[in-house]
Amino acid sequence: MLAIAGGKGGVGKTTTALGLSAAVDGPVLAADADPDMPDLHALAGVDREPTLTELTGRDVGTVAQPHPEESDVALLPAPRIDDADPDAITHSLVRLAASDRRSVVDCPAGAGPDAAAPLRAADATLLVTTLCAPALRDAAKTAAMARALDAPACGVVLTRTRSAPDVVSELLGCPVVVSIPAADAPILDDDDVRTAYRRLAASLGEDIL
Repeated sequence: MLAIAGGKGGVGKTTTALGLSAAVDGPVLAADADPDMPDLHALAGVDREPTLTELTGRDVGTVAQPHPEESDVALLPAPRIDDADPDAITHSLVRLAASDRRSVVDCPAGAGPDAAAPLRAADATLLVTTLCAPALRDAAKTAAMARALDAPACGVVLTRTRSAPDVVSELLGCPVVVSIPAADAPILDDDDVRTAYRRLAASLGEDIL
């Protein structure tokens, strides 16, 4: 399981989770572990339920929803904030990681316990950040947390830019895999953006998921 993580909200984690999932060759499950900012279902255009925490005692295939436009992508929205029991989220993430499905998880921003839970379950972390200094500083904290939780960052996705400064790799301790150009909404309909996510999928390879 690959964690899609970053230090700040709004940097493009959810877009990257969906863009990468659609670009990977073959079935992928995208899960949302961020009940405070549950964006995955809205961006994909699926129902709010069933959610990630409904994996308890159920097979992944009976809970996940199909993406309406990407036949190989299945989705698990985040639980509602009132039902977001941390233990249930952790249990569901562990079950998902142990399944035979390739999966990505859209992580909460920051470095708190809710952000740590997906990293503990994941095999590796893909950092997502913009080039602004505060976002980069917070991404560095996320990178350190990922290393400490045995899900080290395998790369960085820079959003809303076409550049990839060397200083970013030096700061975050991993390569910039791809830069995603700025685009008008719906972002994932933009040809340049889709091409960039295909490059990301090819660069990461199948083993990373």
